[in-house]
Amino acid sequence: MQTLAKPQQWLASLALVMGMMLAQATLAHHGWAWASDAEFELTGTITAVRLGNPHGQLTVDVRGESWQVEVGQPWRNERAGLTDERLAVGQLITAHGHRSSDPGQRLMKAERIVIDGKSHDLYPDRKS
Repeated sequence: MQTLAKPQQWLASLALVMGMMLAQATLAHHGWAWASDAEFELTGTITAVRLGNPHGQLTVDVRGESWQVEVGQPWRNERAGLTDERLAVGQLITAHGHRSSDPGQRLMKAERIVIDGKSHDLYPDRKS
C-alpha cells in the first residue's frame, strides 16, 4: 500500500522545484542570450534610475520613447568610472551595446556608456 508524503516533505520538494525554476528564469535573462548579436546605440536623457544587483537599470527618453538600458552590477559600474552621480536623472547619455532580440521591446544591455564625451567601458574583455 502506498502512503502519502508528509506535508513537510511535500513542501520541501515544492520549494526545491520553485527555486530551480526561479534560478533558471534569472539565468535566462541575466546573460546575453536574450540580446541581439548586432551592435546597437541609442542617445537620450535618463528619466529614472535603479542601481544595484543583479544589475542597474536606467530608463532613458529617446525622442519621446522610453527605453530600458541595463548597466552593470555596482562593482562593474564603479570599475568603469560610472558613479551614481554620473547615472542621474536628467543626464544625457549614449549607450552602446545590444538590444533585445524581440523587436517589440525597447530594452538594451549596455557594454559602454558615454557621458559628457567620456567613455565608460562596462565590459572591457567582451569581444563585440
